[in-house]
Amino acid sequence: MRDHETEFARRRIKVAIVTFESDYFARSYAAESGLDWPLLIDANRDLYRSYDMLSATFWDVWGPSTWWVYGKELLKGQKLHKAEGDVMQRGGDVLIDPDGIVRLHHIGEGPADRPAVETILALVTP
Repeated sequence: MRDHETEFARRRIKVAIVTFESDYFARSYAAESGLDWPLLIDANRDLYRSYDMLSATFWDVWGPSTWWVYGKELLKGQKLHKAEGDVMQRGGDVLIDPDGIVRLHHIGEGPADRPAVETILALVTP
């Protein structure tokens, strides 16, 4: 997503990150990753429930697709970090247009399941 920040800005797309983690862990993550987007804390997981992002299965979280992504990151020289918090919480991507209409509602099967940025951009008029 970060590789496309210029295109998001050109199309007036605002990105926000939602987490259920405590304020301390959320801010640590933001500082560690250099995150510039707003970070919203949903401690009660109301948004997660509203968008049907419930708990993942063990296979979703620790299956081959996750190991494939971790392997690619390791080959790029990235370090793996110990998971904090609820690793079974599903994530996802939601694209809401200026009129409040949900244009994309993607529930992640696991940590490696994200829509391609090109898919998201295709839903937004340039």
